[in-house]
Amino acid sequence: MFPNFRRPARFSAGFSLIEILVGVGIGMIGIVVIMQVFTLSEGQRRSTSGADDATSTGAIALHTLQRDIRQGGYGIASTGLLGCNLTFPAGSTVLAAPVAINPPGIPAGDANTDVIAVVYGNANSAAEGDRVTSHIAGSTTMQVQTQTNFITSDWVVAEPQTRPVPCNLTMTQTIVGGTLSVTTAPAASMTGGMLYNLGQAPRLLVYAIRNGNLTQCDFRVNNCAAAGSTGNTAVWSPIAENVVMLRAQYGRDATVPMDGVADVWDQTAPITACDWARASAVRLALVARNSQYDKDMVTAAAPGWAGDAGAAIDLSGNGEWQHYRYKTFQTVIPIRNVAWMGVPSTC
Repeated sequence: MFPNFRRPARFSAGFSLIEILVGVGIGMIGIVVIMQVFTLSEGQRRSTSGADDATSTGAIALHTLQRDIRQGGYGIASTGLLGCNLTFPAGSTVLAAPVAINPPGIPAGDANTDVIAVVYGNANSAAEGDRVTSHIAGSTTMQVQTQTNFITSDWVVAEPQTRPVPCNLTMTQTIVGGTLSVTTAPAASMTGGMLYNLGQAPRLLVYAIRNGNLTQCDFRVNNCAAAGSTGNTAVWSPIAENVVMLRAQYGRDATVPMDGVADVWDQTAPITACDWARASAVRLALVARNSQYDKDMVTAAAPGWAGDAGAAIDLSGNGEWQHYRYKTFQTVIPIRNVAWMGVPSTC
């Protein structure tokens, strides 16, 4: 018969309260460390992806502006038409200029930003216009030197032989049959004047920064001069988010006589046709912002660009601008349709 042994109490299984508390404490420290590493990693990831987004957005926005500005002036680059006000039958008016910086009548964009208007046509006829050989005041029918340059529904501008002062002209459309007619009859005789063809789909575009986005308005669809529509995305369509700054300057040929070289860069608004002919290039800057707000002030100073002397980049319109990172894009765009017209002998 074997004796009945009992296990001593000190061999009982389990953890003491002190051991459990120590384990919980070590676990909490591990969780805190893991969360800190995750937060740091996530912040770096967002900063990197935000910088990538800003780069992509800025590049797309710059390409869009470059594409339109390079086309600026096609069909309206003649000194006979440059600087005139072109009124549509609906009543909206656009300036006949290849590229206009802060054109009068267009509501300003966000604080410290510029507005750019671009005008160009898509006709196959000569940019110098077509001579009107016969027209009676008040008549819709006219004869031109080369009627084959026009087809039905072309948008055209008729200018009398003597340029009016101020130069206010009307855009109208053509009806081509046996004769050439326009839908809006010029009040004065156009005989000896010019008929300029902008084609069936002229582009009359305005770009502005609104609510931190690059937006576009099309004068053929909406009245871009209506102040009450600046917040309407159906009128001012956002085309690039988080593009917070647009600055621009004319490159002007200040030499007398003109030599076709941009000597001065500024925002001085051209007035006469010769002034517009001297504006042979545009220099612009776009500033894109990453979408990630940083609790720290990560940007100490506003970015600079080549046009700081007359159109500095100022981001102070947003009180928390220093909590974002920025990417600046700048370029010089020649207004080639003006250059191709040559140096005007009258300028």
